[in-house]
Amino acid sequence: MSCPHLPPGFDFTDPDLLQARVPHPEFAEMRRTAPVWWCEQPAGISGFDDEGYWVVTRHADVRHVSTHPELFSSWTNTAVIRFNESISRDQIEVQKLIMLNMDPPEHTRVRQIVQRGFTPRAVRSLEAALRRRARSIVETARSGAKPDGSFDFVTNIAVELPLQAIAELIGVPQEDRSKIFDWSNKMAAYDDPEYAITEEVGTEAAMEIVSYAMNLAAARKECPAEDIVSRLVAAEGEGNLSSDEFGFFVILLAVAGNETTRNAISHGMHAFLTHPEQWELYKRLRPDTTAEEIVRWATPVVSFQRTATQDVVLGGARIKKGDRVGLFYSSANNDPAVFDHPERFDITRDPNPHLGFGGGGPHFCLGKSLAVMEINLIFDAIADTLPDLRLSGDPRRLRSAWLNGIKELRVTTG
Repeated sequence: MSCPHLPPGFDFTDPDLLQARVPHPEFAEMRRTAPVWWCEQPAGISGFDDEGYWVVTRHADVRHVSTHPELFSSWTNTAVIRFNESISRDQIEVQKLIMLNMDPPEHTRVRQIVQRGFTPRAVRSLEAALRRRARSIVETARSGAKPDGSFDFVTNIAVELPLQAIAELIGVPQEDRSKIFDWSNKMAAYDDPEYAITEEVGTEAAMEIVSYAMNLAAARKECPAEDIVSRLVAAEGEGNLSSDEFGFFVILLAVAGNETTRNAISHGMHAFLTHPEQWELYKRLRPDTTAEEIVRWATPVVSFQRTATQDVVLGGARIKKGDRVGLFYSSANNDPAVFDHPERFDITRDPNPHLGFGGGGPHFCLGKSLAVMEINLIFDAIADTLPDLRLSGDPRRLRSAWLNGIKELRVTTG
């Protein structure tokens, strides 16, 4: 193993870096020379009182860490690899109430309850309504375009279906969906100065979601309905979520189910319009493999982290108990040891063992089937309604330490 050629102070979680690009050349260098590499950080810059973290870049190693929660904890320092440096440890501790940041056995208990809402039958029951919504969203975007046919794809199309799916899933009135969108943006966009969001505002937004969800849970306990909320909080004799547990579950939905799917759709449209032969192929054949390749290509979550529970060797590196370990899904999903020509956007790619929904193990994405459905439905609607869509500007990227986000993507129907 040789030393990687990186500029001094290079940090894969630098939000300025991810605002500009995903560092694929540097990931390739790491996979080749130092697949598990110590990245030094000034103490406190990421919200943690340490001096850095391990960068894990190979597919096999990311998967190994993901499937061994007894060795690599989500709970100790949460799964978020970099907060704002102004965050307090108490604010980080509150994050542990979110399922994403739990370890077994508590994680197992909560997940077993929550997955009632994501059974194949439950997801299929949403398909007809979401298909109608997808068509309506695209038709509304077309009719609301400027005289030259241009509009922002993110706010007019990509944002809407994930929000409406969450509202459909948990019974949030459609008129409240803009609140969920605003709150989730404030939680996830604290690194982007355009939004002028502080940790305090992000925390307030999180509490707004929790409060809203707790009130919804209380109402369903009083008067159950035919929706997921009732199945999760009002079930008799089979375990249920407390009102506050349900509130933190909705936070997870707002980010994991909204931000990530929105960004997958935005990146997918950009990929189609910069690879027109793939768009033509999609319009003709609608291959079942499309959504998985969009998620691999986009990898909306660049990285999460774990914390070593004991001294361990990974990829030839000696990791000490208490060290933070960064799982870089964007690198794993472009590992040539696993994917033929990973630099190609290929909607017929099969097999496609990407880690865009997590690397397996207890934290594999519970809502994968719903996300795949949303992606398929929205691109079907676009292909049918706006088949000649074209780019009219470069994407504007989100400034974030761990999200591969697009804030704006100008397109035109003309």
